[in-house]
Amino acid sequence: MDSKKELIVSAIKDGTVIDHIPARSLFKVLSILNLHNIDTPITIGCNLRSEKLGKKGIIKISEKFPDEHDLNKIALFAPQAKINIIRNYEVVEKKIVEVPDTIEGIVKCMNPKCITNHEQIRTFFYVIDKKNVSLKCKYCEKITTQENFEIIK
Repeated sequence: MDSKKELIVSAIKDGTVIDHIPARSLFKVLSILNLHNIDTPITIGCNLRSEKLGKKGIIKISEKFPDEHDLNKIALFAPQAKINIIRNYEVVEKKIVEVPDTIEGIVKCMNPKCITNHEQIRTFFYVIDKKNVSLKCKYCEKITTQENFEIIK
């Protein structure tokens, strides 16, 4: 019996680890955080084995730390994600993302007739389901589910 353990994703000295991202949402999280525009090292693990999720994703971002707005974005696509803040290779803070009560200016309304899709009006949604993340538009009252979220660029 081989009892060796293998580190699949390497450690970082200082930065943020976003863990327990559903595998299907990994690239959405990368996109909403605009990680393609940063110049520090990023490690991405996709379709890693997870007892809770089946398959999960993980993102390690060197020398960057999320703010509250970033955590709200992550919560839309990975409501059970865990955030670890790393300093000198040690976890110094752990956070669990929480879906807020309202979402503003992050995703589009899926109703093509909604005023937010035709005029310069910032989207605003009430969160009606935090577990499966469903949003109700303040303007047209259309419900948008996680599968239909389209990120505002």
